[in-house]
Amino acid sequence: MLIGELSRRTGVNPHQLRYYEAQGLLVPDRAGNGYREYGDDAVLTVAQIRRLLDAGLSTQEIGYLQPCVTGTEPDLKPCPETLDLLRARITGLDEQIDTLAQSRRTLREYLAATERRLAG
Repeated sequence: MLIGELSRRTGVNPHQLRYYEAQGLLVPDRAGNGYREYGDDAVLTVAQIRRLLDAGLSTQEIGYLQPCVTGTEPDLKPCPETLDLLRARITGLDEQIDTLAQSRRTLREYLAATERRLAG
């Protein structure tokens, strides 16, 4: 199928599909006229990429995990590198959440102090 058909079947615009190709996540064949040609498996690959992006993974991380990805969810084989990457990503998210929570507490303190001065 051509890129337009893949776009229609996945709901992902052609620009994004070309980006996935540039990142090495999607590998089309090339026809004699230079057009990209995708097999039916590309629909599954794009679905996997989208789900992993929705999980907050970068395209670089997805490329690293791709050999361990199966199914539409996607399902991940328990490769050691998969577990290490996912654990590290969760640790990073936990750190970001802690930082954001501290920022929220500090901003609430500033707001409360400012409102007290306004009322006083």
